[in-house]
Amino acid sequence: MGSKKFAVLLCAEDSDYVKKLYGGYFGVFVQMLGEEGETWDMFKVSKGQFPEDNKIGEYDGFVITGSSNDAHGNDLWICKLVVLLKKLDAMKKKVLGICFGHQILGRALGGKTGRATSGWDIGVTQVHLQSSKIFASLKMPTFLSVIECHQDEVWELPPKVEVIARSNKTGIEMFKYGDHIMGIQGHPEYTKDILLNLIDRLLNRNLIKEPLAEEAKSKLEANEPDREAWKKLCTSFLKGKL
Repeated sequence: MGSKKFAVLLCAEDSDYVKKLYGGYFGVFVQMLGEEGETWDMFKVSKGQFPEDNKIGEYDGFVITGSSNDAHGNDLWICKLVVLLKKLDAMKKKVLGICFGHQILGRALGGKTGRATSGWDIGVTQVHLQSSKIFASLKMPTFLSVIECHQDEVWELPPKVEVIARSNKTGIEMFKYGDHIMGIQGHPEYTKDILLNLIDRLLNRNLIKEPLAEEAKSKLEANEPDREAWKKLCTSFLKGKL
């Protein structure tokens, strides 16, 4: 049996900070999810780089990253990504979507996404895990804290999709479809320093105001994300260890 092979579908531009410290967002994800003996590839889908149709079957799983783009947008690469995700669903390939990845997966499954009704969520958010076999098998607690940074959300999902986590801010923090698709609105891969740098960049680009930036930084300082628990959850899902 050959080694497992995974692909990161990169939907974001690497910041200079993340590139310098972590080797880009690809490096951040491999650091969280990668294990010895595995092969990890990257496709810069936001730049139009997609895996060839005849190569998709070689991969055991795919990870969709966050993005500054809207999952409800109709840029050519976003529409192509939706088509790819529908193919991966039909092939029952393992797919893990993070933030934008969570939203675009929701869209590909027939759900609706858009601007969050409660505005930006930036900082560390406590997520309420619902009763689901995925959490029971890993003996997860009822609440997990995760780093968040988003102004969009999944509004609704078709009945076939199971909503498995909520928060006071966001109604659909996590969902699961079958045993092969899972979306997480938060950023389990982020470290505090990555978010602090991102907050400063959002502020410098006038995408958020000073009071929101300060509030987000104080939330980040006062709370710790449950990074090890999220790593266990994501790794177990992606690699079929549940």
